[in-house]
Amino acid sequence: MINNDNIISHKIELQGTLCSELGASIKSLLKSAAAKLKGSARRLFIAETVKELGLGGQAVAERELGWNRVTIRKGLHELNSGIMCADAYSMRGRKKSEVRLPNLENDICSIVEPKAQVDATLHTTRMYVKMTAEEVRKQLIEQKGYKDEDLPKRRTISSVLNRMDLHLKKVQKNQPLKKIPETDAIFDQIHKVNREADETDGVLRLSMDAKATVKLGPFSRGGRNRNKVGASDHDFGCNGTMTPFNILLPKHDELFISFAESKVTSDYMWDRVEELWPQFEARYHPSVLMLNLDNGPENSSRRTQFIKRAVDFANEHQVKVNLAYFPPYHSKYNPVERTHGALEQYWNGMLLTDKETAVGIAKNMRWKGKHPVVTLVTKIYDTGVVLTKKLMAGYEKVIKRLEGLEDWFVEITPVNA
Repeated sequence: MINNDNIISHKIELQGTLCSELGASIKSLLKSAAAKLKGSARRLFIAETVKELGLGGQAVAERELGWNRVTIRKGLHELNSGIMCADAYSMRGRKKSEVRLPNLENDICSIVEPKAQVDATLHTTRMYVKMTAEEVRKQLIEQKGYKDEDLPKRRTISSVLNRMDLHLKKVQKNQPLKKIPETDAIFDQIHKVNREADETDGVLRLSMDAKATVKLGPFSRGGRNRNKVGASDHDFGCNGTMTPFNILLPKHDELFISFAESKVTSDYMWDRVEELWPQFEARYHPSVLMLNLDNGPENSSRRTQFIKRAVDFANEHQVKVNLAYFPPYHSKYNPVERTHGALEQYWNGMLLTDKETAVGIAKNMRWKGKHPVVTLVTKIYDTGVVLTKKLMAGYEKVIKRLEGLEDWFVEITPVNA
């Protein structure tokens, strides 16, 4: 007859022997190795170690190495059966707020987007908003109908904003040079008309502007490149210049870049819109074309040639044209300005030796995950084209300016509409 007391005594004696055989250095090595592994790989290592320890190995591993008995048994089961258990770490824990509230990101974007601005240096794609996370949370409740108990707290809202690349930060050179008395009223109106345009079927909103002229040549642009690139130590002389002119569809995240070899004039701008209009019309069927502009000298609402081309475009295509200008010295709020920063960031580490190289580099950049449509315009445009006062008076009769903000909001209805 087998004596149970003898068996128990034998096991205790064996475990003591195993424990004494595991020196301090071996224990440290086994613990370190297990700690560096994850999931099934860690469990298999633990199971193989326990198996090598033989009878009583589970108890020794738990007591001397600090390994959990449940983990040991799970590892032994995997080792013996050859079937690995799925860890599914990504399914554990609390879901991100954007997962629990699928519309949260879009709702936050609609609140902060009108107040977002780019860095005035245009060397980064980051945007900055003068709204605290607490204010964003408050607006989600007031504007979007969220309940206080359903929304995450301020700190989580702040994390969501950072993940969206919207930062609350003091930025150098972002203080406007001037602020005219109408600035706040202009912003209120432009936020209103932009929101209505994006929410209304049949309205296509374009944001367009020209970037600073770029010199072509083997010149350093202050960027970085993983390849060794040597640039001239002086920027004297060049192989010509080009001016990027960007047209952005903010709602659809589509970008169109044209490089001008001449000055970007009113005629240049409207020619680019004319070129793109057939595909815009075929895809979006707009009855209203809305332009976000910066009231520069070539596209000002008082620039006679720009207004003439706008009226001619409306009449020719039988589409209503609305012009909405950002306040003076606040062009960085114009959505297209963000694309200038993306282009600068992309090609600054490269040498723009000639126009073909510059165009090729621009085609390879991405905006919101999409490649832009890039063209080179070799036509030379005349500057200084103006209408006589008498002729301009006729065009003024067919356009409508917003009372009190006449220079910034213009509606042009086609004559035969």
